[in-house]
Amino acid sequence: MLTPASDRVACCARMTEQAQPLGASTPWRQVPGGKFRVGSDHDYPEERPARTAVVQSFEIAAHPVTVGQFAVFVRQTGYRTSAEHAGDAAVFVRPHGEVDLADPSAWWSMIEGASWLTPFGPGSAAIADHPVTQVSADDADAYCHWAGVRLPDEIEWERAASLGERPPSWPLDIDGRLLANVWIGRFPWRFDRPGQPGTQPVGRFGADELGCSDLLGNVWELTASDWGDGRRVIKGGSFLCSADYCARYRPSARLPRNFDEPACHVGFRVAGPR
Repeated sequence: MLTPASDRVACCARMTEQAQPLGASTPWRQVPGGKFRVGSDHDYPEERPARTAVVQSFEIAAHPVTVGQFAVFVRQTGYRTSAEHAGDAAVFVRPHGEVDLADPSAWWSMIEGASWLTPFGPGSAAIADHPVTQVSADDADAYCHWAGVRLPDEIEWERAASLGERPPSWPLDIDGRLLANVWIGRFPWRFDRPGQPGTQPVGRFGADELGCSDLLGNVWELTASDWGDGRRVIKGGSFLCSADYCARYRPSARLPRNFDEPACHVGFRVAGPR
């Protein structure tokens, strides 16, 4: 089900009123080049092996692309996303009680009408200062082409996320304060935080030593790197990552994502041109 054209135009206009032009609303952070350790031998199998990588210095956006920024792109180009063309997209639906964690269909549903404007389906509404979601790799590539930027590759992304120190109690500070938008409770049914699970405004949990926010948690971020089978690598974890199911709110964590597969917990961050 496509969003009616008049409603779509009105939504884009409202979002862009809250968004500055791209250059002014995308603060850049300089990531120093050099050698560093990527991957992990102690976590999920797909992160192995830990190894040394070398990157050149590059610029990365201080936060994921927001709904407001994406609305500027849509308003200027008339672009329709993969979800809008398909008519549905993957949405997290919180079950009422314990479920089999080996069966993701217990909490994922394809919802008609879900898109970047209505990320949890009809009746929901995207918020301008939240990360844009329900975008595919194809959508992210189209945005980058229009904006004259690019997606960081996996090694660049991991370099940016690896800088600085995090407490051993991550994602909690040593005083128990939450440091990232992740799941606290028993996934996927008991959520021990105020409100409902979902995205938060970019920067809600502050910035790291580099000056970047939300590299870990909030939304998975698409990269330019291929998983090896035509799928894209995503990094960083999301608001659905939890200690008891998907503790992937770490720099080395990685998962694959199909090019045309949007979801309510996947967005993207851009890097400066090479």
